[in-house]
Amino acid sequence: MTHDTLAWWVFLCTVSVVNVAAWTASAAVVSRRLPNLGPDVRATVWLQLVLSAGYVAGCAWRSVFPVYDVQRQVLVDGWWSSVIVGRSVATVAELCFAAQWALLLHRASRMAGSDFGHRLSHVVVPMIVVAEVFSWHAVLTTANLGHVIEESIWGATAALMVLATVALWPRCGRPHRPYLALWILVGLAYVAYMFGVDVPMYWARWVNDEAQGRHYLSVAQGLLDASGRWTVSHRWQDWESEVVWMSLYFSVAVWLSIGLIHVAARVRTIAPEPCRSGWQSPAG
Repeated sequence: MTHDTLAWWVFLCTVSVVNVAAWTASAAVVSRRLPNLGPDVRATVWLQLVLSAGYVAGCAWRSVFPVYDVQRQVLVDGWWSSVIVGRSVATVAELCFAAQWALLLHRASRMAGSDFGHRLSHVVVPMIVVAEVFSWHAVLTTANLGHVIEESIWGATAALMVLATVALWPRCGRPHRPYLALWILVGLAYVAYMFGVDVPMYWARWVNDEAQGRHYLSVAQGLLDASGRWTVSHRWQDWESEVVWMSLYFSVAVWLSIGLIHVAARVRTIAPEPCRSGWQSPAG
């Protein structure tokens, strides 16, 4: 294994350990707050904990066993490191993450009386399910066009959530606007990355494959191929194109997931106020 590849893998593994420890500490902190919350809010916080656990665990697995899906390239030899396992873990984790954001948007929109946000919260997860279908199609057939559509759906979903957050701004009081501002900034950065970097990258791969007359697999062929074939590579050149998004995905995105647990608990422990002064529900 080259020095650069080893250093990157150690970084991913270290971050995954830190993330698991952070989730565990967060669960302990939030559990102490639960007796002060209403039943409905407690259920929401627990759901955030469970969903975040799914995302943290999934990202930890993928950090230890990195996979370059279309190329069937892995860093660790073994079936548990194969594309079919990695993509399955990723699907569950990503749906958990999407559900976290949908849950937060649903609660905030309902308390603030935002019809747009409330309606959008019900379609976030279905949109990501569609994105996952295209992701699986790309992984199995090795046709990157599916990834272009998948990442475009993720980016569009994030853009809609930013708009929903902007709509919440005038309806919520100043104590909660820092949360909204952070949500908006993170969302805008994500949208810019997706449409400025990620989607063009997969589009360029698709165009290059088409130009070279690449032969694609059928879905059935892809299932067999992704389950039984993998190439172990420790060369930095083979992983370099995946380093940036994997590093950010398995670190910053996980921190956001853990942060949503605290947001869900914190904004509901403030003294009851009218909706335009905060996000406090009668139950909280």
